[in-house]
Amino acid sequence: MKYRVATSSLNLRDFPSANDNSKILTQIPFRHTVKLIEKTTSDWWKVKLLNTDKEGFVFSQDIEHVDETMDQIADIEVPNFEPGSKGSLDNKLETYKPLGDPAIPFRDLTSVASKLSSIRKIIDTLNVSKSFRYEKDDSDTYCNIYTFDYCFFAKVYIPRLRWTDTAIEALENGNEVPLVFGETVRPFYSNYIYDWFLQSANTFGWERVSDVDALQKKVNANGGVGVICAKRFILNKSGHVVVVVPETETEKAFRLEGKVIYPLQSQAGMDNYNYFSEVRKDWWDSKDPEKGYSSAIFYYHD
Repeated sequence: MKYRVATSSLNLRDFPSANDNSKILTQIPFRHTVKLIEKTTSDWWKVKLLNTDKEGFVFSQDIEHVDETMDQIADIEVPNFEPGSKGSLDNKLETYKPLGDPAIPFRDLTSVASKLSSIRKIIDTLNVSKSFRYEKDDSDTYCNIYTFDYCFFAKVYIPRLRWTDTAIEALENGNEVPLVFGETVRPFYSNYIYDWFLQSANTFGWERVSDVDALQKKVNANGGVGVICAKRFILNKSGHVVVVVPETETEKAFRLEGKVIYPLQSQAGMDNYNYFSEVRKDWWDSKDPEKGYSSAIFYYHD
């Protein structure tokens, strides 16, 4: 029997308790699926993460039953790797895993004020403009990795990996498949992230927004997470994805007649910015057939 996480994230613990006797094994993102092993108590159930060997205990009121006759997508979800010990802001090791650095803060969901304050701390700590992890090289830029890291610490889900065709075939045949980077899973690049947003993001708490003015207003008012994702005309060229972030006293979106034209963003790419707005104008609307984008989408998550 399968269940889904019904809160923004859920702690998987090694012991059925939230007190000091239990250790948090990992955090399960919103809408990720777990397999029920045992209803150990009325409050704490033992579960297994799909396609991993990770088992532990979750608070039963924070998960909801999945109707498997109506929802088959749970079997092919890609749970992200657990935070790695090798990757850091100073290297490019294990960029397919979340950062495991305890010095990087998570978004504090207690109140709007705490969300806004902690988002500023995340941006300052990741420091995309100077961190080697996101620095472009001869072969690639790293907009998807920075966006993934930002969302991970903001406690919202976007995929970093996707199954290989062989792995999908095995999953569709009812088999469990281990996460092995380069063998069973491969990176989610920006063009694929665009498709994921349209196909699956709403089941993970994302809401499509009509324009950048509405997106900036939501991010500012709620301390939420905004994303702009653009897909290339030429699909073998990388698309682009950025996060839209709350305005601060010193960092502002660009407005004309009170309407946001260029939102306040944070990105890795050909150039990396902790904050920017006017400097790249409406980059997502470029229709250059060689360098431009066929379409762009705007999404928001509380």
